Amino acid sequence: MKQVCIQGLGFVGVAMAIALSNVKTAKGKPMYFVTGIDLPTEQGLKRIDAVNQGKLPFNTADQKMATAFFAAMKTGNLVATTDESSYTSADFVIVDVPLDVALVDGEIQLDLSGFGNAIRTVASNIKSGALILVETTVPPGTCEKIVWPIICEELEKRNVDKGLVYLAHSFERVMPGIGYYDSLVNYWRVYAGRTNCAADICEEFLSTLINVDQYPLKRLASMTASEATKVLENSYRAVNIAFIDEWTKYSELIGIDLYEIVDAVRVRPTHSNIRSPGLGVGGYCLTKDPLFALASLGSLFNIDGPEFVFSKMAIEVNQQMPLHAVQRLSDLMNNELEKKNILIMGVSYKGDIGDSRFSPSELLVRTLKERGAHVTCFDPFLSYWSEMEQPLLSEFPNANQYDAVVFATAHSQFYELDIMSWLKGNHLVVLDAVNVISESQRRLCRESGVVVETIGRGSGL
Repeated sequence: MKQVCIQGLGFVGVAMAIALSNVKTAKGKPMYFVTGIDLPTEQGLKRIDAVNQGKLPFNTADQKMATAFFAAMKTGNLVATTDESSYTSADFVIVDVPLDVALVDGEIQLDLSGFGNAIRTVASNIKSGALILVETTVPPGTCEKIVWPIICEELEKRNVDKGLVYLAHSFERVMPGIGYYDSLVNYWRVYAGRTNCAADICEEFLSTLINVDQYPLKRLASMTASEATKVLENSYRAVNIAFIDEWTKYSELIGIDLYEIVDAVRVRPTHSNIRSPGLGVGGYCLTKDPLFALASLGSLFNIDGPEFVFSKMAIEVNQQMPLHAVQRLSDLMNNELEKKNILIMGVSYKGDIGDSRFSPSELLVRTLKERGAHVTCFDPFLSYWSEMEQPLLSEFPNANQYDAVVFATAHSQFYELDIMSWLKGNHLVVLDAVNVISESQRRLCRESGVVVETIGRGSGL
C-alpha cells in the first residue's frame, strides 16, 4: 500500500483521512495506509485518541461518513499520531492545517509563521519522490512564495534533490452535514502543480479518490491560480450573504416576506443561487477567506492594488446579523431582556454538524448575556461549546422553563419539531432566525397566543 499522511486532524483532515482509507485497488484491496498527524495539544490528543479508539472525533449526520470510518477501522489502514517521523515514509502528504486572518479596526492581520512551521516539519522529513499537497485555504501566492522556499531550504539541509519532491495545491470543497462524504468523493476538484510533473502526480492521486467520470478534475495554470480560485469562491458566497442581510432588515421594516421574494427570484435561471435570510455567516471559511486576496497583496507581493471593498464590507455586515437578532428579540420582549430565561436552539455554525467555530450563535449569546439575560443552549450535535467554555444541555429541553426561544441553527431535528406540542400552551416568545418553523405552525402558534417571528419576515408574517 502507498503511504498517506494527513497533517492536521480537523474537520477537513479527518474527513480526508477517512475517504482515502476507503480507496480500493482494482482487486478490492485498500490502496492507501493513512496516518493522521496532529499536534500534542489537548484538542489534538483528543482527536488522535478518538480515531485510534474507533470513535469519530466529531458528530455527523452523514451516515456515509460514519460507515466509511468504521470500514477503515475494520480494515486497519487508518491510524492517528503525533509522531512527525511518520512523514519519512509518506508517498503523499496532505496539508490541512488552519491559517487564520482577521480584520481588526479595518486592518488585515495575517500571521504565516505557524503555517510555515507546519510546512517546515513536513519538509524536514519528506522523502524523495513524495508529493506534498496543500489543501489549506491560503492567500494566493503562498505556495510559491512561502511553501516552496521552505521546502527547498529543508531539503538542502538534508542534501535531498528538490527536483524529486513535488508540490501541488488543490483546495477542498468539504460541506459538513448530510453530504459530508460525497463532498469529498463525488464533487468537482480544482488543482495545480508547481511543475507539470507535480500536477500530473496530483491528478493521478486525486483520480483515485474522486469519481472523475462524473466530476472531472480542473487543472489550472499555477498554484497561485488554484489558491485564488478558492478565495474568490468563498468571497462570492460571503458577499452574497451580506447582500441578503441588508435585504433582511429592509423586508422586516416594510413588512414583507423575503423568503417569498427570494423564491420568486429563483425562478429566473440566472438568479437561482440567490441566498436566503439567516443569522449571518459562520464557520471557519466564509468568516475569514474574503480577506485573503487583500492580505496577499501586501504580505506576499508587496504591491498596492484593489481595496476589495465588497469583501471587507461583507465581513462587517455579516458580523452584525447576530446583533440584529438580539434587537429583534428585545423588541418582541418590550426591551426587557434582563433576567429573562432565554433558550438558544443550536450553536453549530450550520445545520446537522457539530462545529461551532465562528458560529453566529456565539455573538448572539454573548450579547444576550451582556444585556442581563439568563441564556441556556442546546445543540443535538454538541455536548460542550469550546469557544464559550460551557457545557450544553444533554437532553432536548422543556420549553416551559423559558421566557423566549431562539432557533439559531437549521438542524433537521428542528424542522421536524411539533412546535405546538413542544410549547404545551406556554405563551412565550419564539424568534426563528433560520426559518425552521413552517407557515402552518406559525399560524397555529399565533392563534394560541404565542409570539412567533422570523428573521427576514415582517411582523406577523
